[in-house]
Amino acid sequence: MIPVGVAIYVALEPVDMRFSFDRLSGIAKEQVGYDARSGALFIFHGRRREALKVLFFDGSGMCVFYKRLDRGTFRIPEPMSEGARYVEVDDATLEALLDGIEVDSETPKPRRRRVH
Repeated sequence: MIPVGVAIYVALEPVDMRFSFDRLSGIAKEQVGYDARSGALFIFHGRRREALKVLFFDGSGMCVFYKRLDRGTFRIPEPMSEGARYVEVDDATLEALLDGIEVDSETPKPRRRRVH
């Protein structure tokens, strides 16, 4: 559940989805201009837009929520101005984004399978 009234920022530049807490916190500060412990949610996507990470501070520590779609890609919001590095969205837009409601209709590319 998303807390009511929290600021939600979607970074527009793709990030390496292997990045974790510290690296994502640095990107939040660099691209959005807010400390990751500010109480806001910071949304990051990979180059292929099939996965998202949500970084947030829950009051006692940093949390990362990771979601990868089985099919399709996430539709990242459009920037409000040219050169923008992030977009602020409301909680309804984030819910729709995470639910995969707005996904591209492109045919998904087959994934490479790891052999263990």
